[in-house]
Amino acid sequence: MIHTAGCIIIGDEVLGGKTTDTNSTYMAKFCFSLGMALKRIEVIGDDEEEIIEATRRMSRNYDFVVTSGGIGPTHDDITYQSIAKAFNLNLKFHEKAFEKMKRIYKPHKSQPNFSWDKPSAALTAKLRMVELPIDETKSDEEQVLFVSEDLWVPISVVNGNVHILPGVPRLFEALLDGMKPLLLPRLTDPEGKGIYRLLFSTPLAESAVASYLTELAAKVEPKGVKVGSYPRWGKAHNTVTLVGRNKELLDSLIPEVEKGIEGRRVINEEDDDSPSEAESKDPKHP
Repeated sequence: MIHTAGCIIIGDEVLGGKTTDTNSTYMAKFCFSLGMALKRIEVIGDDEEEIIEATRRMSRNYDFVVTSGGIGPTHDDITYQSIAKAFNLNLKFHEKAFEKMKRIYKPHKSQPNFSWDKPSAALTAKLRMVELPIDETKSDEEQVLFVSEDLWVPISVVNGNVHILPGVPRLFEALLDGMKPLLLPRLTDPEGKGIYRLLFSTPLAESAVASYLTELAAKVEPKGVKVGSYPRWGKAHNTVTLVGRNKELLDSLIPEVEKGIEGRRVINEEDDDSPSEAESKDPKHP
């Protein structure tokens, strides 16, 4: 059963500020929607020792682990080889992945003469993307997943719970979504109803609601409800949240919370922003 999750974002370009990571945010929303508790997100560089340490630790601590990045064709794409080393596995050429790659992958326009049958530096580079960590004691079906007919990219599953995904957001999102039918039977709630979040808008300062929220948290957190308070700098209203799995319990708390914070439930944080505040986000009204 899957209760907890972890996410490892791999890439020097993320740590160096060249690339803005959106995959961890997508992963967080994905887990939230299915009721998985995402416990940790880490960003590490393209460093073999760091990848080995992080994947071993995450695999040991969490039920469902996803890595993002480092599985391309260039020298600095070392995720497959590093994770293979982490679990004492060899990299093995995966014939099915290669056949799907040949069928779906379109060579770049800068490679008009590229051939799948003629040895070349470009072909060698592409083959790196289908050399996967393989445990010879396990079946291929549980180690290599193909979740979309439109994508050749495999999801390599190592040690039973580490899922290796590409860093390209479009591919990461499509492959993660594609795993949903496989994950649902293993969730605490097999219907995948997920976790519920209620938003409340309050005109009061955080310090003014702190005492009430402390009392509220003491009462409801033993029942599985988390209480959060979030300032919205430069705005007239702050946000209070209730998060939990029991929708009926959450809904029953709405009147009490609205009274306690002198506010109201909203669908979006911006619902109580004044026109002048809304204009401040418009490029035409800097």
